[in-house]
Amino acid sequence: MPTKKEFEEYIRGLNPIDDLMFRKMAEHKAFCEEILRVILEDDKLIVTENIPQCEIKNLQGRSIIMDAKCVTGDGRHINIEVQKADNDNHLKRVRYNGSILTTNITETGTKFEFVPDVCIIFISAFDMFKKGLPLYHVKKIVLETGQIVKDGLSEIYANALIDNGSKFSKLMKVFTENDTYNTDEFPVTSEIKAGFKKDEGGVMKMDETLQKWMRESEEIGEKRGEKRGAKNEKFKIAGDLKKRGFKNELIAEITGLSEKVVTAL
Repeated sequence: MPTKKEFEEYIRGLNPIDDLMFRKMAEHKAFCEEILRVILEDDKLIVTENIPQCEIKNLQGRSIIMDAKCVTGDGRHINIEVQKADNDNHLKRVRYNGSILTTNITETGTKFEFVPDVCIIFISAFDMFKKGLPLYHVKKIVLETGQIVKDGLSEIYANALIDNGSKFSKLMKVFTENDTYNTDEFPVTSEIKAGFKKDEGGVMKMDETLQKWMRESEEIGEKRGEKRGAKNEKFKIAGDLKKRGFKNELIAEITGLSEKVVTAL
């Protein structure tokens, strides 16, 4: 197992694009508000509610955990997701999240006219559509007429890979670059990031979250291991940690798997 010092070094190398740091930063309403104002280009946007790691279940009991669920002053429900690895069908993930969120925030008997608007914002370290843009706004259209269908669901795919010099691209530098801060344009994001990376108290808070994840993974591993065997369970734990943004070398130390195997997962 990694030592406390190794954990602290790992934590200080994290940034808001990493799930662990984003989870902690999203506890601050002002942080959610600042990044939404940039992405949605609305300097007057107000966040009235923010819930990091919001767990929602469907009728069959399958749960999803939203990185940050926000409600704006005008009644929109926004799910912000961050993702470093291009290792899944994220388009279907966004579609699924949107449907589950809509179902869970709509009261029984609500007329469809009053179903709340939902927006899914997917922030990634890769260019989802590979067209060289930092932001993609996805809407439904009628193919025959080009008419935009306004059904209350909007999807925005944002990425930190493409830098076009925009305000959003500047924000993504703070999200992804280890020692980059921009207190003039993004004072809240910069201050909270610095607090977690530089202050002892911030490092300790993230270390506690990291340890909690470790315990959760081990408990899940023990339960599954009874049925599947120890080796298979190491793969499951490694896969879970990869999804949460852990680096391959740390996963290898935690699970005992080789770095080559972890990379190949």
